[in-house]
Amino acid sequence: MTIRKWQKQLHQLSLSKGWWREREECHQKIPQTLLMIHSEISEATEDYRSGNMDLLHQDNGKPTGFPSELADAVIRILDLAEALNIDLEHVIALKHEYNKSRSYRHGNKRI
Repeated sequence: MTIRKWQKQLHQLSLSKGWWREREECHQKIPQTLLMIHSEISEATEDYRSGNMDLLHQDNGKPTGFPSELADAVIRILDLAEALNIDLEHVIALKHEYNKSRSYRHGNKRI
């Protein structure tokens, strides 16, 4: 499946679960959605710090652990991209091509 198809499917599910009401509200929800993406990354950080690096499942089948939190962040990013009609697959390809042209550790910043 392509990234674009994932975007569409994930956003349709998000719409059906009531997370988006109207396309017009998309721009109003950008800050809230970015904070939710950040919270998923924070949860992944906490799993890393706790050593929960494996994909686990709760008794009810819910996936947990570091891989699950990364997936949650990607899902929210793809959902937002689709809500804003951004072809993220195309933009990723453009950024990847550009990044290949950059120098080693460009900007000389620390991690």
